[in-house]
Amino acid sequence: MPVWEWLLDLVGLFLLLALLYGITLIVRRRLLARHGGTFELSYRVRPEHPGRGWLLGIGRYSGQSLEWFRIFSLSPRPKRVWARDLLEYSGRRAPAGPEEMSLYDGHVVASCHYSGEPLEIAMSEASLTGFQAWLESGPPGTDWNRR
Repeated sequence: MPVWEWLLDLVGLFLLLALLYGITLIVRRRLLARHGGTFELSYRVRPEHPGRGWLLGIGRYSGQSLEWFRIFSLSPRPKRVWARDLLEYSGRRAPAGPEEMSLYDGHVVASCHYSGEPLEIAMSEASLTGFQAWLESGPPGTDWNRR
């Protein structure tokens, strides 16, 4: 078999794998959305570097927690889970500098604290309104004065 035929087979295999990966991502997103509404949610993993460290993802409310899934992962499990009673909303801001290129268009950055540690997440204006409502609508017995 000539080298060019072997190379053509290799390229074909690569394209097939890329297509399967894309289809799997679409199916995963549909399965995640089936268990509740999902929304675009970015998470800042490295807050010590200004404007850097953002990962694109999908958020989903699940009972008393907010689940975050990486957008290009094939895992059916969330990468991060934040419990509602440990999450405090501090404020919002517009993306600054390189963040504008790292985040989805039209998203705002929500500054929060989780168990006393700073946490930054980014979402659309509509999703932020839903996030704030979800935080405030905790179950009976919630300490309403802490927010």
